[in-house]
Amino acid sequence: MNKKKILVLCTGNSCRSQMMHGYLNFFGGDRVEVYSAGIETHGVNPIAIGVLVKDGVDITKHTSNLIDDYLDIEFDLIITVCDHAKESCPYFPNTKSIIHHSFTDPSKESGTASAIIEQFIMVRNEIKAFANQIISDL
Repeated sequence: MNKKKILVLCTGNSCRSQMMHGYLNFFGGDRVEVYSAGIETHGVNPIAIGVLVKDGVDITKHTSNLIDDYLDIEFDLIITVCDHAKESCPYFPNTKSIIHHSFTDPSKESGTASAIIEQFIMVRNEIKAFANQIISDL
């Protein structure tokens, strides 16, 4: 079976793209080869790691990568998860499909620790449902 190569793009490759990467691996298993990258690198957000671990998805070994690292790979699917990444995404001539869905950036939430975690969980759940649908449609 040919694994589908998927690239998830976001601005800093720290929250939304990392969560999507984790759930695509979780739902796709050995059917997919998932990469994630950003226009910049901000490191993997520890709260994103925490809310995924609580849902049984481990992204502790993920790294924050630049999109330039993957320009030579032919992807079956590119998913942009924020408007900035969609607007700044370089052209991947051999990509079969590109999907865009802008998710709220939970790292921009301010307030109490519980409000911030609540925002991360809300975005995590949206990303989880979207990733599950993507894998179902493969």
